[in-house]
Amino acid sequence: MAIQGVMRPGHFQMRVLDLEASVRFYREVLGLIETGRDRQGRVYFKAWDERDHHSLILRGAAQAGVDFIGFKVTDTQTLDRLEADLNAYGVKTERVSAGELLETGERVRFEIPTGHLVELYAYKSHVGNGISYVNPDPWAPAAEKGIAPIRYDHCLLYGPDIDGARKIFCEVLGFYLVEHVLLEDGESDLGIWLSCSNKAHDIAFVRHPEPGKLHHVSFLLESWEKVLRAADICSMNRVKLDFGPSRHGATRGTTIYAFDPSGNRFETFSGGYQTYPDIRPITWSSEEAGAAVYYHDRTLNERFLSVVT
Repeated sequence: MAIQGVMRPGHFQMRVLDLEASVRFYREVLGLIETGRDRQGRVYFKAWDERDHHSLILRGAAQAGVDFIGFKVTDTQTLDRLEADLNAYGVKTERVSAGELLETGERVRFEIPTGHLVELYAYKSHVGNGISYVNPDPWAPAAEKGIAPIRYDHCLLYGPDIDGARKIFCEVLGFYLVEHVLLEDGESDLGIWLSCSNKAHDIAFVRHPEPGKLHHVSFLLESWEKVLRAADICSMNRVKLDFGPSRHGATRGTTIYAFDPSGNRFETFSGGYQTYPDIRPITWSSEEAGAAVYYHDRTLNERFLSVVT
């Protein structure tokens, strides 16, 4: 698949209540690699198999949640074009200067109708993954620390106008609908899964009365066995699981949900299917919404719809 325009999820800035406790958690339990700290006090991390400088940024704050999410685009010309397309669509944008995030070029930031800040960027410093580009080994020693995900994979965001968010992502940024869960009226969406690649999703939204909320940030693992190992590591570190190990109906991915020390939910995720823009979206009726999210239990628990940061 020739990926042009928006290539992939690139970074996620999260608010945490106790910065150093959160740094220890994401470094020792999740097994992410700390790559820097800036003058604002933010701490930067990458997963072991990511080549760019960072994918997760932690910021100490009085309230947990998400500050913004970023997507990497193919080049600066694409960044300029997408900004012009957003403006023509009626979306106000602002430029964030290069270097405001460590090792990151100029970014185009805008707010979507769910109340979240999204940004696009074309450049981030390459730091590698600890494996040579010539005659490489299959993994690096960092892959053995903690849960050790491969990469930041996606996030699930909650907000009121997911229809407006879908239009911006699909009509302007080149994403496409992969799956959706209907409300009881059989027409409106409760949740949508969108992709800019051939993954089952690169971002997802669920309808929620409060804007700008985070349900979870997700990190990719290589296999179902790695998901089970992640659950073991959480238990060893007295990290209470929210759900799983189990499977989603939507995306077919295997999963656990758990919470970091600030109450931000994270997911370790494996599997899912490959998809392409010409494949018809999968629809889940409201009666089967439980199976879409929790395929084995087939029931939405109260926490899925109400516990957000």
